[in-house]
Formats: sequence, structure tokens, C-alpha cells
Amino acid sequence: MLRMQGTPDQPNQRSMKGRGALSNPANRFEPLQTEPVDDGWWQDAIPKTIRTELLKEQVRTIISTNQSPDIPFEQSINPYRGCEHGCIYCYARPSHAYWDMSPGLDFETKIVTKPDAALRLREQLSRPSYVCKPIVIGANTDPYQPAEALVQTTRQLLSVLQEFSHPFSIITKSAMVLRDLDILAPMAEKQLCSVAVSITTLDNEIKRRLEPRTASPAARLRVVEQLSSAGIPVTVMVAPVIPRITDHELEAILSASKSAGAHTANYIFLRLPREVAPMFRDWLVEHYPDRAAHVMNIVQQSHGGKDYRSEFGKRMTGEGVFADLIKQRFRLAVKKLDLLHAESSRLDCGQFHRANEQLSLF
Repeated sequence: MLRMQGTPDQPNQRSMKGRGALSNPANRFEPLQTEPVDDGWWQDAIPKTIRTELLKEQVRTIISTNQSPDIPFEQSINPYRGCEHGCIYCYARPSHAYWDMSPGLDFETKIVTKPDAALRLREQLSRPSYVCKPIVIGANTDPYQPAEALVQTTRQLLSVLQEFSHPFSIITKSAMVLRDLDILAPMAEKQLCSVAVSITTLDNEIKRRLEPRTASPAARLRVVEQLSSAGIPVTVMVAPVIPRITDHELEAILSASKSAGAHTANYIFLRLPREVAPMFRDWLVEHYPDRAAHVMNIVQQSHGGKDYRSEFGKRMTGEGVFADLIKQRFRLAVKKLDLLHAESSRLDCGQFHRANEQLSLF
């Protein structure tokens, strides 16, 4: 695997075009790790970019469950592992370690697809023991990342859910979601579908650095508008709120989203689990050296003196003076704009039926 780490005297050549991570650090499970040393001899040229590679996983089940009190859903589906969007802050990056790959550039360039996902979903929904609960698609990685245009796993999953009249929500920051309006709109009309659109910033330059292969802020607002016009309930996720980078945009994002037709809103404070924290620090030094230390000081103040704390009730919103201020600003903005605070889904589970069930005539 590619290792791109500099030395104290020779920092990394950073910012590959279209990539968020600046290096490919070893994952926490690797028994052997290497550390580059500049001895003045030959050095391999650092490539300007890395091509995306699609890998395949044969899954036995496709629905994941959780009991976290911080998350308002119990079931989710992630059509892909890894994400080509390349968001430097992505809390899903450490999951690539389970594939013996790096949470850095590997996470963005080695995307694991699930060709039999729709088949496995049909099998699970058809079991007599299955209990219908809303499914969130894309809770970890974006279901509409670039690979979807080719393999269409997300669309296949939506088709199965439509067949079973199974309620679902989608989380995305991609305009590709509009491709599936022919499924989403009829499902929303029956109270079986909603979409959450993540908007981190309205600044194109910040977006380019933070989320290099995502849709522009203007495109995401158009997504909100078109989904809403099609009768689909839309939640805007201001996520993550990053101190001294994007926090000043909180009210502006909510206002623009309301104008575009958003129904509800939520926010998440910056989370930096495991390998994400050192990668984010490197990213700060590269792109915002003048405020890197200040940003991390606020992050640590908001997570009990650490880069990240995973305790329920604190990990999503943080704690302390700065985190409390963000919470108050969000509540005031939502109230002023008459936006509802997004809570548990109100999708209808009563319409669920198995494909092989037939209604009785008597």
C-alpha cells in the first residue's frame, strides 16, 4: 500500500487533486509499520493523483443494527465500504482497517462494492421473523458516491424496498440522488421515504479542501429544492460543525436550506475517532496553518480534553462552552426559521408486506 509520509525537514507534498487525505497511514491492526527517513538518496516521485479501484465483497447479510441512544434509527444499510468523496473528517475512515487497508488514501481510492446486496436484502425482508423498522441508507458512507453511477447498488436496494413497501431514509451529499426520483417520490407520497442532505459549508473553496469529490454547496441546495418540490421530506444536516472553519456558517446554511424547501434540520459536532484525528491535524497544518492549533484546542475543550470522546450523549454534540454555544445557536436559528428539529423518523411501517404474501379474500 502507498505510504506518503514526510520527514520533519521535508513535509509531505500534500493535496492530491480530488483527494482529501494527505497520506496513507498504517491502520491500527498492522503488526509492522514503516517510518520513512530522508537519507538524501533516491526518493520515489509522489503521484499527482491515485485512480479509484472497485473491489467486491460477497455479503451474507446487508442490514446492520445498532442500539446507540445517540442515533434515532435501529437499522441501516451501507451499499459501499470506503467513500470516494474523500471528506477528511469522515468518522467511517477507521472501518477500512478491518479490510487491512489504510483509513487514509485507501479509504478514498479502494471502494468495496456489494454486488449481491439487493439479493441479500430481499432474503432478509422475506423471512417470517423479520420485523419492519425504518432503514437508513448511507449512515456510514455515501450511497451516491461516484461508484454508484456504474454499479447502481443503491438503486437496486431502493427497488427492493419499494417492492416490499418498506420505509427508508437516505443520507447523502450527492446530487445523484435525483436520479431516483421515480422511486423516491411515490414512496414519499405513501409516507415511506425521506432524505437527509448533508451541507457542511456554503463556501466552494472550503468544500474543495474538506470534501473534494462531493457536489458543490449550490448543487446540494438545488437537491433540497427538487426533492422538496417532488413531495419528499428533506432534512438538512449541518455536519460536521468544525470550529473556526465552518461554525460561522451555521445560521447561513440553515437559512439557505429553509429557502430551498428543507422541512427539518440537525447538526453534528466534529468527531475525530481513532486514525481520523492525526489525519485531520495534518490536513489543518496543510490548509489552515495559521489556525490549526486554535482549532484543535477548541476541539479538545469540547471533548473533555481529548481529540474525541465516544461516550453516548456527548460524541455527537460535544460539551463545554463552545459546544454549548453551537447548540444554542442551532436552537435559536431553527426556531427563527420555523424549521423542525429532526428527531426519530415518522415513516409508516404498517404498509410493509412480503413479496410472497397474498391478501386473504375473506
